[in-house]
Amino acid sequence: MSIPVSVGARSAPMRAAIGRGGLSAPPVGYGAAALGNLYQALREDEWPDVVPAAWAGGVRYFDVAPHYGLGLAERRLGESLRQLPRDEFIVSTKVGRLLVPQDAAGRTDLDNLFDVPADHRRVRDYSRDGVLRSIEQSLERLGLDRIDIALVHDPDEHEREALDGAFPALSELRDQGVIRSFGAGMNQSAMLARFVPETDADVMMVAGRWTLLDQSAADDLLPVADERGVTVLAAAVFNSGILATDAPGQGATFDYGPADRAVVERAQEIAGVAHRHGRTLPELAAQFPLTHPAVGAIVMGGASAEQVARNSGLVARPVGDDVWNELRERGLIRHEGHPVR
Repeated sequence: MSIPVSVGARSAPMRAAIGRGGLSAPPVGYGAAALGNLYQALREDEWPDVVPAAWAGGVRYFDVAPHYGLGLAERRLGESLRQLPRDEFIVSTKVGRLLVPQDAAGRTDLDNLFDVPADHRRVRDYSRDGVLRSIEQSLERLGLDRIDIALVHDPDEHEREALDGAFPALSELRDQGVIRSFGAGMNQSAMLARFVPETDADVMMVAGRWTLLDQSAADDLLPVADERGVTVLAAAVFNSGILATDAPGQGATFDYGPADRAVVERAQEIAGVAHRHGRTLPELAAQFPLTHPAVGAIVMGGASAEQVARNSGLVARPVGDDVWNELRERGLIRHEGHPVR
């Protein structure tokens, strides 16, 4: 269970426990997919400002993966972090997709949403050897002396392989001190909930399933994680866009596709409650996941220094119980909640 923290003091951000390996961080982390040219390429004079902006905003936890830009995000994140004090930040990366060189032949990776040359292909590998190779390659790309948290990435169709290969390998690496904590990162909560009792993992990252618009993780992952002392990291808290704006409308995106009318109307109703209390929808979206005691941090992205600075400030003013109570009375949230850190 997390301890109360505040990120109001930017010069010395307070920290909460992340996993059981002695790691700690403020409640807002940066997800570095944008550094891998997610959707569009970042200018060479633009991306180097992103991580410094996150750092200035109190962010001390950075999440990345080989999948993001075929290794580009790891290289850029490592370059950005190299000038910062290593003992003051946490880095997580992921295993399960090995990058194998290939001839790009003029092709890009936009089919996988990243605007980079397709000079590598992804090979799913959740075996012990695959995990060891993945960690070794990530360390080389990051240029760091260690990885703090390793997450099994999207094993949706590979549950048995992950249980038999990836998780035991990561447990070995943790015992050897190569990593401090391990778990899995997925866009679903049901399998993560199964992993909690079936493995010795101590961190689970769930994307998009513990938000103002999708609270399904409350049915499976959150209760078992809280019971067993496993830290949940809540990613994609804006559900890919609809909750990132204070006035969602038609054309908003939800879970990486067009939001249907019912979803838009629900977001608008939540925004109306926020406005009556002098708050914004993005503030509520960022702080709601933190109301559950199993959640140690939220992870938000950002493709520019301005976006990252804005996101890191969304938890600076805690949302009061009056807001959560009204949302609960209207049937918009169902979790009883705890004071936001």
